[in-house]
Amino acid sequence: MQTIEKTAGVLFFALFALHAARATTLARLSLDQLAAGADAVARVRCVSAEARWENGSIWTVTSAQVLETMKGALPAEITIRLPGGRAGHFTTTVDGAPRFHSGDEAVLFLQASRAGGYSVAGWVEGTFRILRDPRAGTETITQESGAFAVFDREARAFRREGIRRMPLADFRALVAGSVARAQAGASGGENIK
Repeated sequence: MQTIEKTAGVLFFALFALHAARATTLARLSLDQLAAGADAVARVRCVSAEARWENGSIWTVTSAQVLETMKGALPAEITIRLPGGRAGHFTTTVDGAPRFHSGDEAVLFLQASRAGGYSVAGWVEGTFRILRDPRAGTETITQESGAFAVFDREARAFRREGIRRMPLADFRALVAGSVARAQAGASGGENIK
């Protein structure tokens, strides 16, 4: 009987741990917070993405061409490392970690990764997908966290909000202002709101 109880206890613990591991809570970040925390901000186009095992975990490494830099200095091509992905017969899903496919374009708030390359600051919070209207030829931007429940500390509630279908030129102006405030704050200047 003790063996059944131990097995049931281990099974319960494993299921609880699996559920807890899948839970991801992201706090709402403003553009100013993203710009201040990012080492670089860039418009990129995904060239390829590959998931692989690293130190017992699955990571997806995306190669991206840098099309435009809005903050920092970046080479013509960068790698972006994010947790999760599919390697062989195993899949790890990390809620809130963006996924990229060949040809995807986005503006990303990037942080240097200790393992090399970059990560995306705030994951879905720092990922802004670029959509092109084929008829009008216009480009708009949508924050990936718009479809993801993010915790708003002030309201103490989860919300689905973010930038949606904003003209890219308007977004560039917002980012330029946020980057300027972040740089002024870093150099001891006054943080304008």
